[in-house]
Amino acid sequence: MKKFFINFAILFSFVLLISGCGTNKANPETQKQNASEEKTEGQDLWAKVQDEGKLLIGTEGTYPPFTFHDDKGELTGFDVEIAKEVANRLDVEPVFLETQWDAMFAGLDSKRFDMIANQVGIRPDRQEKYDFSDPYISSAAVLITHESNNTVSSFEDIEGLKAAQSMTSNYADLAKSNGAEIVGVEGFNQAIELINSKRADVTINDNLSFLDFKKQKPDAPVKIVAESEDASQSGLMFRKGSDTLVEEVNKALNEMIEDGTYLKISEKWFGEDVLK
Repeated sequence: MKKFFINFAILFSFVLLISGCGTNKANPETQKQNASEEKTEGQDLWAKVQDEGKLLIGTEGTYPPFTFHDDKGELTGFDVEIAKEVANRLDVEPVFLETQWDAMFAGLDSKRFDMIANQVGIRPDRQEKYDFSDPYISSAAVLITHESNNTVSSFEDIEGLKAAQSMTSNYADLAKSNGAEIVGVEGFNQAIELINSKRADVTINDNLSFLDFKKQKPDAPVKIVAESEDASQSGLMFRKGSDTLVEEVNKALNEMIEDGTYLKISEKWFGEDVLK
């Protein structure tokens, strides 16, 4: 009887070993299937948008002149108008879902949005995880400080100073690389407020945002003291694998450029063509 139990235990262990080996061999196939499903899901996003008749668009709503609320409380701005025109050419309804910049990427990841329209800079680390449309705007980073500040004249001068920045923006990275202490803000206007109240020394931001701000508030006591030599490009952003939707959006953008619609929107907000 004792010998029987020993043999049974050996046999049971052998069965478990075989089962384990079989599971390990199946893992690559399971991973391949999951990857295939994710790819199919991305390709079907355009079909989903068509079926629902809606394009869900993540945007900040606090970043003039790109996405903000006017005096009537209506969402407007350059990026908003571009996204609306894209949706119109796709023959779907644009549905804007507002969120803070620092939560926007997570919203895209969780499929709350189909795309983001918020002047998102196209850069390699983001391209590893996300898809982008063709660039639809180019801009340069500028260093902004209080008009009474005469000690800062270059990006190198901000080492050890407080820079008011959106935490995950390109401009925050530039401020960090020059040794600044980052003070987190939700958008451009809050950054300017902190400079005006002397709670921050500088902000690195978009030259187009500054020009629009000074147009609205010419007496604001802030100034540009330096401008980056490298222009950055922005695109509409999507989850990785949204190939067919990206293709349709690019077609719409190209049509807008060719028929003059893009230039009309650009001149309305900036007085010039900001594509290049």
